[in-house]
Amino acid sequence: MYANIGDLHNSEEDRRNRAYRLLGSLLAQNLVPPAQEAAVYRALAKIPGVTVNPGTVDVEGRPSVAVARVEDGWVSHELLLDRSLRWDKTGPPPKEGVRSSTTRERWQQVHALLDQGVGLLECARRPGLALNTVKRYARVSQPERLVRVPKYRPTLVDPFRDHLRRRRAEDPAVPVQHLLAEIKELGYTGSQNLLYRYINQGRVECDRPAISPKRLAGLLLTEPGKLASHHGERLDAAIAACHEMAMLAGLVRDFAALLEPQEGNDERLTAWIDQARQVDLPHLHAFTRGLDYDQAAVNAALTLSYHNGGPEGVTTRTKMIKRQMYGRAGFTLLRHRILLGQPLSVTTESGPDPLE
Repeated sequence: MYANIGDLHNSEEDRRNRAYRLLGSLLAQNLVPPAQEAAVYRALAKIPGVTVNPGTVDVEGRPSVAVARVEDGWVSHELLLDRSLRWDKTGPPPKEGVRSSTTRERWQQVHALLDQGVGLLECARRPGLALNTVKRYARVSQPERLVRVPKYRPTLVDPFRDHLRRRRAEDPAVPVQHLLAEIKELGYTGSQNLLYRYINQGRVECDRPAISPKRLAGLLLTEPGKLASHHGERLDAAIAACHEMAMLAGLVRDFAALLEPQEGNDERLTAWIDQARQVDLPHLHAFTRGLDYDQAAVNAALTLSYHNGGPEGVTTRTKMIKRQMYGRAGFTLLRHRILLGQPLSVTTESGPDPLE
């Protein structure tokens, strides 16, 4: 990097400063894929004159590692690396490819139009996108949140993951051919290409495959006491790996405590809405806006002991009976089945009713 920065007339100190500013701008503008950010921070730390402070916290109180460039005895610029964002606890990072680059380009197009005051319908018409897609892009503050984690199926390499991880920890430059020969002695029957892809996808270093959003939402919405031990461990690991996940889990559990009707829940709901709007969770903001549309009914549901569950159940049962008898009986039989609450045996010309 030093050889390509500046010219022969620049001093060594000038080249170091320019290298530090170049790498810092790449990180500040989110131009480095998540999988390579740690490598860039390590490269920054190797520049002479750069200090590393592992005991720093950011503005939100999260533990971070600070990388700072010292010039003329004072710190000119400081970059923070969030230590809590460990993808080895939640799965491999999103794979950089054509789809992820296209997503980032569309996000930039949509936000550029929104900054110009263009409406959502016009934003959808110009790039030729669906309106729901534009709404999803508009809700997200960073394009990285739109890149989905890849879903990997079980492979023949999975039983030998611990051996591969141990060997790569001992010798990070161990050739793939050596690893292939070692795991074949242990019973591996797959090909070298399968092992090569497995390593390049980052599946050796991660503890487990990435959890799907649907599965993670199910774990968040389940009462903690009813979760199995391994499900609880998986949820705790996901929460500890991301600050936003920790905030979301706390808000979900606080809202679940309001679902038991009691006096004062309406005031607690108002406080919960104010708290939810202070965090950077766009989908949760949409939920709070929906609560505002009919907050009187929501307050009644959270504070009153009675509800309309009984009438709704009777309506559902009536519709079910009607569909069972559609085209086979009249109103008299329908009336009897509803009032008596049990099915009646009906004899037709061809024998007993097959639905009974």
